[in-house]
Amino acid sequence: MDTANNIGSVATPAPVNPACSSGTLGRHLARRLVEIGVRDVFSVPGDFNLTLLDHLIAEPNLNLVGCCNELNAGYAADGYARAKGVGACVVTFTVGGLSVLNAIAGAYSENLPVICIVGGPNSNDYGTNRILHHTIGLPDFSQELRCFQTVTCNQAVVNNLDDAHELIDTAISTALKESKPVYISIGCNLPGIPHPTFGRDPVPFFLAPKISNQLGLEAAVEAAAEFLNKAVKPVLVGGPKLRVAKAQKAFVELADASEYPIAVMPSAKGLVPENHPHFIGTYWGAISTSFVGEIVESADAYVFAGPIFNDYSSVGYSLLIKKEKAIIVQPNRVTIANGPSFGWVFMADFLSALAKRLKKNCTAHENYSRIYVPSGIPLKCEKDEPLRVNVLFKHIQEMLSGDSAVIAETGDSWFNCQKLRLPENCGYEFQMQYGSIGWSVGATLGYAQAAKDKRVIACIGDGSFQVTAQDISTMIRCGQRTIIFLINNGGYTIEVEIHDGPYNVIKNWDYTALVDAIHNGEGKCWTAKVRTEEELTEAIATATGAQKDSLCFIEVFVHKDDTSKELLEWGSRVSAANGRPPNPQ
Repeated sequence: MDTANNIGSVATPAPVNPACSSGTLGRHLARRLVEIGVRDVFSVPGDFNLTLLDHLIAEPNLNLVGCCNELNAGYAADGYARAKGVGACVVTFTVGGLSVLNAIAGAYSENLPVICIVGGPNSNDYGTNRILHHTIGLPDFSQELRCFQTVTCNQAVVNNLDDAHELIDTAISTALKESKPVYISIGCNLPGIPHPTFGRDPVPFFLAPKISNQLGLEAAVEAAAEFLNKAVKPVLVGGPKLRVAKAQKAFVELADASEYPIAVMPSAKGLVPENHPHFIGTYWGAISTSFVGEIVESADAYVFAGPIFNDYSSVGYSLLIKKEKAIIVQPNRVTIANGPSFGWVFMADFLSALAKRLKKNCTAHENYSRIYVPSGIPLKCEKDEPLRVNVLFKHIQEMLSGDSAVIAETGDSWFNCQKLRLPENCGYEFQMQYGSIGWSVGATLGYAQAAKDKRVIACIGDGSFQVTAQDISTMIRCGQRTIIFLINNGGYTIEVEIHDGPYNVIKNWDYTALVDAIHNGEGKCWTAKVRTEEELTEAIATATGAQKDSLCFIEVFVHKDDTSKELLEWGSRVSAANGRPPNPQ
């Protein structure tokens, strides 16, 4: 439905019908969120959404989580969607909507279905010449909608009860089908008004499964099998779109059947089981896991399942991958080398069917096994020696289990966390495509709220933490037991390695004192400062022992130049890509 046309109509709220007094828009929206799997909604109240919030609170299976600002509410919905499959946030008109916009753009880039609900103007104000507060002072209420149109897959402006049911359900079902965020604006005077269309509980969605074009699937499998079965040392590489394609099991099925070595692109870490006997590590060009880059780039055929080749994942466009050797499998298309491309062939169908057609070939994995040398162990710190980052992550590695999940903030934590070997069922999340610093605080809040069976370990740099620190408050309020390692190195280290300048140095905070002040004696929270390996060992023992049911915030002091070698290499290559001169005219 064209929401632009919907904006111009003047709404006339339906008269109250006692026969359907419980059938209100607000109740329907609340019940629909519950029906699709949402149990927590992240919100910031504002005068346009207060009545709607009343109806969400009234739903016994829905928990309203009040956040400190809209940006973090959006990041929390993003983190929640990663763990639960769908997330939701509620903000107020324009001032709230434009604040949450950055987080929704990030969710769009990561293919996450987030239901962004905005309390909008009174339905009677549409189509008038009135100027409202929370706007830029023009009698035009479409500014917020226009901003959301490029970062959501569906927009619903609900200012008339007659089509509200259709607009809401279309938006939410589209989010689930497209695995992208949607925008729903609800007139502030509508949530509590009964209407016949809301007279019963929402009927569960039936989202028709996407079925491959059978002829195209058969042709794609035939061409791929012929291509791969004549290769000498083929490999498999998993990409980030494995999640949106729901093809993780099919990918493992293909790996089991073919016995090819399997690697992951950096943004696919956590989507492929790292305990698989043929898993070799991360393929990230020049900064790949040791020996993985050599095996992948020397292969005579490679299958990339759900890749995203951007400037970051390609290390400044420096991958040594040749198109004529590659089969690129996207969620709904397969392309064989420089040859044919097959549309409406879905990834999970293709990988499962291909698994049945491939000859076993472990040549590349045997080559890997021959050249592989185990990674070295960081040198033990001397007594009272300042803590090194590689020692910190050696200890974090030892903390991981199937009952934990890692959240890696944008920055050097990308590279250090990438080197962690994940045990079976250990979660892992980061935001590589959008790369918004500060994402991890809200995402940690949302992920921990969704995955209460896991203890989240978040690795956050000091510069990123300063962007979104407030919602530590909400974590404590929700009784979360996350362990946060705040890495205090005095600035934006990732940006230093791309292009240094005085703007990359930040004002130092007393981070543990800040968190103690936020704690304020309410809830369970424990903090520690760590400068040596001995202090780190003691802090981890406390966080996993006496304080295992508390939010644990460990501030780790490291030298400003103590970075991963991968960041040094990556930063110089990305800097070169950013600094390319204009093409000749």
